[in-house]
Amino acid sequence: MTSPLAAQLTRLIDQISTIIVGKRPQIEDCVACMLAGGHLLIEDIPGVGKTTLAHALAVSLGLRFARTQFTADLMPSDLIGVSVYERAKETFVFHPGPVFAQVLLADEINRAGPKTQSALLEAMEEQQVTVDAQTRALPRPFFVIATQNPSDQLGTYPLPESQLDRFLMCITIGYPDQASERALLAGLDRREAIAHMGKIMSPAELVAAQAAVLSVHASDALLDYLQALIAATRSGRWFTFGLSPRAGIAVLHAAKARALLAERDYVAPDDVQAILPQTIAHRLAPVPGAGRGRREQVRAMVEAVALP
Repeated sequence: MTSPLAAQLTRLIDQISTIIVGKRPQIEDCVACMLAGGHLLIEDIPGVGKTTLAHALAVSLGLRFARTQFTADLMPSDLIGVSVYERAKETFVFHPGPVFAQVLLADEINRAGPKTQSALLEAMEEQQVTVDAQTRALPRPFFVIATQNPSDQLGTYPLPESQLDRFLMCITIGYPDQASERALLAGLDRREAIAHMGKIMSPAELVAAQAAVLSVHASDALLDYLQALIAATRSGRWFTFGLSPRAGIAVLHAAKARALLAERDYVAPDDVQAILPQTIAHRLAPVPGAGRGRREQVRAMVEAVALP
């Protein structure tokens, strides 16, 4: 029998699928990422729906949404906020930036310089920012959904490894299939469709769902399998350097979220395998001469590690 939470999550995914047509696996990854309390990086060419997907997620979850277009001249204060002296009050008054939303869309994040990219690190890791030596808490729940263009496009800066490691998942959307593209061409404008979307979950219900994710059981055998995969990334056979302990915890949380979406209260090896490329490929670099991309190298490694 389907639980109320499972039914609610299904409605959530179904609604977003009416906006981002033909991309249900990617939508499920996005929802799993938010259930696991992580930040999401969407890497793809312009125009395939990255921004639309982020906006649809925020509206469906009833979260306060802000979008910042990252450009070469964007300053950290444009993102975090700034204190301005107000003569009438004879004091400095802090004016919060867009980072104080519950869902921050950092659009084309790799078009901004490293200094501005680094301004997100404290917010993403600590859910707080420090301005004028004063620490200010961000709202909860708080998510960063960043989009980036392929690194070979003009005007892009590669994200540093320390920032890539803060993203729980990195996904691509890709071109729609022919039937889905026809539906997009014949249907409503996506922005108009989002304006008519209903709220499927409240912020409080999302926090409760995140707590349910943490209660999903991971057996000793499953943890042995996960540790074997982590050890394989550190062996030097597949990648130049391996996963950190933080990355291993991220994989486990994402697998638990995937199990919850599958209406199970335990993690199966299939859950780990399903989310592994999205959760670790952006953190790793294949060894020289591998002849494969990051995700293909992850899949080859998974095939070489024995199941429990």
